Amino acid sequence: MTEQRVTAERLVRRFARETNLLVAGRAFAVHGDDAVADELRRLIPALGGHLGDSGVTFAPGETHEILIDGAPLPARTSAEARVDSAGAHMPVSALVAARLREEGLVRGIRIGIAMVLEPKTAQLALLLRDAGAEVAVYAHPDELDVDVARVLRARGIPVDGDPALAGAAERAAAIAFLRRGFDLLLDDGSHLIRLAHEEGLAGTLRGAAEETTSGLTPLRVMQREGLLRIPVIAVNDAAMKTSFDNRYGTGQSCVFAIADVLDAAGIGLRDQPAVVIGYGPVGEGVAAHLRALGAEIAVAETDPVRALRAAHDGFRIGPLAELAPGALVISATGAPHTVDAATLRAARIVAVAGGVPGEVDVDSSSLVSAGEHLDHAGDGALLIARGGCVNLAAAEGNPIEIMDLSFAVQLGAVEQLLTAGLAAGVHAFPAEADAAIAQAALAARGDRIDRRSTAQVEAQADWRSPRYASAGDEGAQA
Repeated sequence: MTEQRVTAERLVRRFARETNLLVAGRAFAVHGDDAVADELRRLIPALGGHLGDSGVTFAPGETHEILIDGAPLPARTSAEARVDSAGAHMPVSALVAARLREEGLVRGIRIGIAMVLEPKTAQLALLLRDAGAEVAVYAHPDELDVDVARVLRARGIPVDGDPALAGAAERAAAIAFLRRGFDLLLDDGSHLIRLAHEEGLAGTLRGAAEETTSGLTPLRVMQREGLLRIPVIAVNDAAMKTSFDNRYGTGQSCVFAIADVLDAAGIGLRDQPAVVIGYGPVGEGVAAHLRALGAEIAVAETDPVRALRAAHDGFRIGPLAELAPGALVISATGAPHTVDAATLRAARIVAVAGGVPGEVDVDSSSLVSAGEHLDHAGDGALLIARGGCVNLAAAEGNPIEIMDLSFAVQLGAVEQLLTAGLAAGVHAFPAEADAAIAQAALAARGDRIDRRSTAQVEAQADWRSPRYASAGDEGAQA
């Protein structure tokens, strides 16, 4: 049965790898009645997919084992095809961008996008450009897909950044990007927002939007110290971002990327001990996907509430020093120095999910190649993707539909920055705008939801306790 489980798992990971699409929330049909088909029927619901008679079809053992709408998987070998495929699966972002275009809200607005450059980010840039904005993109040398950059440049969008840059040259390139003179910045990690303040270049900015938890933390420090000079929308904290991007997107993409790297090296993920460091939304997603693939999981957490939640989700909890020896250790904190030298020596394998620079304390000169995206860290653990964010370094990032939701929030943040008259500081994304994006996502799926009845609405509007109704009320009810 183990062989059939591995075959089923590889089929699901192949679907995700070759399409960059999400398993959770998607309909799947499974053909066949052999053990592999049975494993697929077990695995897909465990990953959040729905079994039925339509959708993506798995037909293990047949010539075309994976079909979408009855056809073999479409080729996504070129950067152009990957960018266009992303656009075909981002209906919610397209809807928000269409509203910006109809309102003429971003016409002539200069928008800088400073994010990991891959196909979904390219689509965000194209949507804003098509809505009337003047758009330019910057990516860190380690976060730039040169082929996608070429596609954007060919379609008229400037892309700054070069994989060959490092140190002072990299900083100079980022400063040159800021000197283009933007009205708005859409940032990931708040690196460009902070650099603009350091270099005295924040004065022209009308505002910014920040995508990540790790980026919002220093911005809130700046706000407390009176240093933040512009309004920033906390995109990361929007329910339509963090509830889906972190748990489902990062969870699937990171765990599948780890499994792909280990599989290529002849190492099975299933049934080996795994430790997830941090049980925020990313850690929850990583643990859930590891569980679906059959790993034995423990959680190391410094926050007592999150630790208790992990325990109630069925995971063993404890100090990292006790859990790490011989285990696959996955950092899901987004904080530097999470995996120290002692942990790196004790663990069997180390990877980072949704990471920041320095999340693993490793001397790069000690790394010895052990395969693609895999190195020996001296005499210690196998290190995946050199301690970088594994789903970006060893895969194509979060699934397209997940980034559709996150970038819809980014586009909504653009609207807020231009219309809400916000003061300098970190601001929440409005709940009503979040709900509108959720409604658009449901409509794009063809799903309907229930509504509260008039009686429910009226009951919740009445502040008086029905338990202690007055005598007159009782008579009226009688």
